[in-house]
Amino acid sequence: MAVKEYLSTQRSCTTCPYCGVGCGVTINKEKRQSTSVISVTGDKQHPSNFGRLCVKGSALGETLGEHGRLLRPHLHGEACDWDTAMSYVADEFARNIHEHGPNSVAFYLSGQLLTEDYYVANKLMKGFIGSANIDTNSRLCMSSAVAGYKRALGADAVPCCYEDLEEADLIVLIGSNAAWTHPILFQRMQAGKAKIVVVDPRASATSEMADLHLAINPGSDAALFNGLLNFLAQHNRLNHHYIQHHTQGFELALEAAQHWSLQQTALSCGVPAEKLLAFFRLFAETEKTLSFYSQGVNQSSSGTDKNNTIINCHLATGRIGQIGAGPFSITGQPNAMGGREVGGLANMLAAHMEFKESDIDRVRRFWDAPNMALAPGLKAVDMFHAVETGQIKAIWIMATNPAVSMPEAERVTEALRKCPLVIVSDCIADTDTARCADVLLPATGWGEKNGTVTNAERRISRQRTFIDPTGEARHDWQAICDLASRLGFREQFNFTHPADIFREHAQLSGFENNGSRAFDISLFSNIAQNEYDTLEPVQWPVNRENPQGSARLFGNGKFFTETGRANFIAVKPRTPQQQISPSYPLWLNSGRIRDQWHTMTRTGRARKLLDHSEIAEIQINPRDARKYGIDEGVLVELHSAQGKMCGRAVLNSGQKPGELFAPIHWSQTLAQESKVSALAGAEVDPISGQPEFKQVPVQLKALACKSFITLICPEPLAQNLWRWLQTHMEENLLHWYRVPCQNGYRFELALSAPLDGRQLGAQLLQKNPDIRWQQIETLNSQRWLAYSEQIELLIFSSNDWQTLPDRRSLERYLQLELLENPAQFLQAIPPGERIVCTCMQVSRPQIEKAINQGVNSIDALGDALGCGTRCGSCKPEISQLLRTKLQQNAQNQAVAAVLETEIVRSAKDLREKFDKAYSA
Repeated sequence: MAVKEYLSTQRSCTTCPYCGVGCGVTINKEKRQSTSVISVTGDKQHPSNFGRLCVKGSALGETLGEHGRLLRPHLHGEACDWDTAMSYVADEFARNIHEHGPNSVAFYLSGQLLTEDYYVANKLMKGFIGSANIDTNSRLCMSSAVAGYKRALGADAVPCCYEDLEEADLIVLIGSNAAWTHPILFQRMQAGKAKIVVVDPRASATSEMADLHLAINPGSDAALFNGLLNFLAQHNRLNHHYIQHHTQGFELALEAAQHWSLQQTALSCGVPAEKLLAFFRLFAETEKTLSFYSQGVNQSSSGTDKNNTIINCHLATGRIGQIGAGPFSITGQPNAMGGREVGGLANMLAAHMEFKESDIDRVRRFWDAPNMALAPGLKAVDMFHAVETGQIKAIWIMATNPAVSMPEAERVTEALRKCPLVIVSDCIADTDTARCADVLLPATGWGEKNGTVTNAERRISRQRTFIDPTGEARHDWQAICDLASRLGFREQFNFTHPADIFREHAQLSGFENNGSRAFDISLFSNIAQNEYDTLEPVQWPVNRENPQGSARLFGNGKFFTETGRANFIAVKPRTPQQQISPSYPLWLNSGRIRDQWHTMTRTGRARKLLDHSEIAEIQINPRDARKYGIDEGVLVELHSAQGKMCGRAVLNSGQKPGELFAPIHWSQTLAQESKVSALAGAEVDPISGQPEFKQVPVQLKALACKSFITLICPEPLAQNLWRWLQTHMEENLLHWYRVPCQNGYRFELALSAPLDGRQLGAQLLQKNPDIRWQQIETLNSQRWLAYSEQIELLIFSSNDWQTLPDRRSLERYLQLELLENPAQFLQAIPPGERIVCTCMQVSRPQIEKAINQGVNSIDALGDALGCGTRCGSCKPEISQLLRTKLQQNAQNQAVAAVLETEIVRSAKDLREKFDKAYSA
């Protein structure tokens, strides 16, 4: 009789660790006698998403586990205990500070950290070490938006909330592919009543679903919105009462915009005047207008000015702080805003205070800080230049991967290799940055961490622990407090729980505030641990005046400037600092793709998230492809003045001629020379310090590949395979990438010359005398199987990568028992099909077949196949497929009708000729 396992279920609520939407997540943990099963669903009560999750959030459960985790501290490559590692770190920090001063050390943080982690790091560096050399990867995505808000509104304070997306009558998306990057918010836009205008140089999934697309020239955003401001003034669409009573500087801003006529703006932006006029009229006539902007605006050498031209148009019409209206900068990371609340950027102090005498004194007194920093520190790009020059001799990098994400990535990598002391805290063992580390510290990951994050609408939510720390991992705040204690500051960092840190953070936000600072959560100044544990999502400010939080800001027309009035900023549009030339004739744009996140240290662990795109794909206009002799699917190489990158060509008429697009996610741990950041220069916005990632001049060429190989192997062999390939195949290896799969890995190789697969396999497995081989050879391909008691290695070789077998079928072989006749593993397997809907695993051919059978709408395809019925982020691609296929079918029908008419006419003519000939 079978014994029934005891089953119990634990339910908890936490927050998604990906983008700045901050979706609520429900965790169901089923415990049995021998195992536990964790399932992840959307939290239907969370006001950010009401139960919806994108495909990345839905796959969070697949990213958990020990696989690939950093389990123990390491010192100079050898595992050690925490005391040994932290003693070394503290001794080296103390020595450098004593010998070279506090500015010889630095922290580089991440929007992946929780607010409590951020708070103690900022407190230690700025208040006790005495340097402001603490910056964050938010510098790379949000700092221009921060600077724009502060210049105009007096505070880093987003005026809007997510409800406005549903209440607006017009939403203008500028430099944002929200359908892919913030799909839950895009669904909320579509659920509302608004017309959608997309301002983006390239056609995207978002523009596919828009009412109007303005494909402006790269970097011309400021010209566009100066032109709009001028149009509003010329057509009496200004809110003069609002301008007079609540703003200042309007005359100068209008003077700067006055020469931007409709024709001049159209010429500068590269947009037809009639399209521009349609947009200007829509904006002018629609009171409930929301501008929603992201990295396409921010990642520029004039990003702050671009932000301010958008805000100018909202101030000029009084559309700020009102339901359904406002300038809404959308955050890229889950806690970019929380990091800024505690002073995580080098040019700010905690609780939104500045490096001015009164604020420095206030923070000093509150912290009882003995070594208060007196001036801003080095921003990210300058920080890593200081590492390169030796000015910074010790840097602690937490929860981020600057060797991949920083501009001039190879230069940054080399600087870290030369730096005397690099400490890396991460939950992942192998990253490009971790390979440069002298000290590796295992950090807790999502599900193990406990604290708060703040999303893009100022909503504070809890991340809660639902699994035990993996290995010897510790929370980042614990590691920082350990260093503080060893440097002699135990009393000021004697925190025992994140609630203690949050309480102090809340107290500082209200300290001598009296309404002078936007950020104020002083209602939580005495929060108890049990109250912290059950804290519900809430939008700041949360104080005595706003005990339930605040959905919108500035609705009363009062701002956080010295005069209480908002500032118009006069902007003279500037072109990108980097310019195309005969040597580098193409513009490269870069950004996120649908199913991946940052450098893939988390999403890369979920196999299905690679189905949509498993290699870095370079989007190219077909006209450019013809010009450079590039066919669909070939491997190409991009070169800039700074470096090079490889990827697979995808021909896309949505790319403007002369412009390319590449994803930001791939790193050296995943693929050879696929870091798009290696191409970008270090040009930055002079106000915000944000790099110019979106306009990079490059050249393009196809790689001369003669042979393609797929290798499938169990994990033990895979761990060293890529290093072996680089060591032994450097001459012929043009490109490689790897894909994790259950029980092992798949490697894809592109070679400059044919290779004997068995010879390759024999070298890889030379230490195993029990290996047996099976082989099948055809005209254009070869297939080998190496096995002992199990499959050891599968090798498939061809001179055309598209004829290689379906990779998912091959990967499943690692989960099967060895067949009686192992050669059956090498039998004919059809080539793979591109997956469009990751959630439901629906391929492009399946969708096209259904369309051909008469299924002619997105909803009908969803009913028939399930595609688009979950997260919805595939709907734009389905829409494009549907439109293209229906057009093709219509064209085919038209051609068939013409042919039929011609056939009938020809038959009639032939019959008449025959009759005449017969009669004669």
